[in-house]
Amino acid sequence: MIAQKPTPPREIAEMSLRLGQRIRSARAARAMTMKQLAAESDISLPYLSRVEKGDGNISLAVLYRIAAALNLPADHLLADDERYGSDYALIAELLKPQSAAQLRDIRQWLVGHLADRHSNDAATRRIALIGLRGAGKSTLGPLIASRLDIPFVELNAEIEKEAGLSLTEIFSIYGQAGFRRLERRCLDRVIGTYPEVVMATGGGIVVEPGTYELLLHSFFSVWLHADPDEHFRRVMAQHDVRIATPQLQKEAMSNIVDALKARQKLYALAHASIDTTHKPIDELAQRAVSLIRESLLTDFPALSAA
Repeated sequence: MIAQKPTPPREIAEMSLRLGQRIRSARAARAMTMKQLAAESDISLPYLSRVEKGDGNISLAVLYRIAAALNLPADHLLADDERYGSDYALIAELLKPQSAAQLRDIRQWLVGHLADRHSNDAATRRIALIGLRGAGKSTLGPLIASRLDIPFVELNAEIEKEAGLSLTEIFSIYGQAGFRRLERRCLDRVIGTYPEVVMATGGGIVVEPGTYELLLHSFFSVWLHADPDEHFRRVMAQHDVRIATPQLQKEAMSNIVDALKARQKLYALAHASIDTTHKPIDELAQRAVSLIRESLLTDFPALSAA
């Protein structure tokens, strides 16, 4: 089981204190008095004083004005940079002007540079299937694993086992943050337990940067995708009571389209992708096995017979 989330008022109070400390630190680094910052941000001195003490109940508009007066991006005052030291902020600035293609090359170089050779070898024998619900992960996963003669696991099933609850109950009791903590813990355990495995993931794993980077680093990832109509048809075939009415079905279709649009660039970071739209399962399984064999240049026990 996982620990209960801290209560929101406590989280807000702690965030307000951190924000006040960062504003005070940024002001001090620029040799600005509180009076100068108040004048340049057009905020009253008493209110700024409360903000720096952590009890100003700051709005986004006020945060923006303070950041502008300090010549900082507003998100800099909210980011958790100081725990990583000064180099972190400088590296972030170095990366900002780079193109998307250059950033991908840099990330891949860093992974290769930092990865231990032994763990990197093990990573090439772990396969992760990512993609939206209805992409075919749970259907294709066991077939791929069987043809490679290695285990198959579903990360969501591991999460339910860890919590002793269904996914619906986990989200209801612990919320999104609690689920994501469980997801990371179970991913760590899969990595520690299986040197060879095919793993089907939940569709939203890509939205957690730390968890997704660990997955990309530790697995050969394959993005399974289909057009939105095909996703919806497969979800409907599961007879999910959560989309049992026309209105719920309309919302489900809208959610599929929105999620695919929001996550597409993240899914595209996978090492390979397969379009599963209107294709037979056996053909897709063979395609996946061939792609894995060609990409990894490593022998699995059953590959010669696949």
